[in-house]
Amino acid sequence: MHTNWEIIGREGINFYGKMSASISHEIKNILAIINENAGLLSDFTMMAERGVPIEPERLKIIAAKIAEQVKRADLIVKNMNQFAHSIDEQIKTVVLDDLVAVVVKLSLRFAANRGVHLEHQPAAIPVSITTSPFLLKNLVWLCLDKAMDIAGEKKNVSIIAKDGQNGVMIKFKHSGIIQEKSGISFPGEQENALLTLLRAEMEINDEAGELTLHLPASLDQ
Repeated sequence: MHTNWEIIGREGINFYGKMSASISHEIKNILAIINENAGLLSDFTMMAERGVPIEPERLKIIAAKIAEQVKRADLIVKNMNQFAHSIDEQIKTVVLDDLVAVVVKLSLRFAANRGVHLEHQPAAIPVSITTSPFLLKNLVWLCLDKAMDIAGEKKNVSIIAKDGQNGVMIKFKHSGIIQEKSGISFPGEQENALLTLLRAEMEINDEAGELTLHLPASLDQ
């Protein structure tokens, strides 16, 4: 019988690999767009050498596209750095909304591939939580992944983090019934292992189309 840490170690590697691969695809896409526009600039240079007049506006458009992709890459790398550093932090106090936002941003490509619109609703009053950032990100991803899976194409999945009665909560709003649509018991082995170590509880309300994580405000208590 596997221990919770053995399960989490195995699944944590899968989680990190999945997110890293997704980010690498995003960066590759950005580089392809930049390379395409660099090729256009090269073409314009050759045209100028042959005495063909170049419209300044066309150069401005290309420069703007390159700048846009550089900005996009900077945000992706920033999110990746936050995600990577969470592995180094066993227990840390973080703003829960910021942690959720990172997972949502890392999940946008997965949502797009499924035709699902992913919406992060910023908390009206940000709350802090003292927890294991990497383990919580893993759990949030698993819940988000399941919510997107059962929502179906052209549907919305929203997520919000806020104060709870005895700690904090993360609520996922989706469409559909988890057990009937997936055909798989949820939460499963890996989710239960994370719930145990994070001292969290999962509440599933199929009628309302909601999945809620209830977490203690601090693992130190």
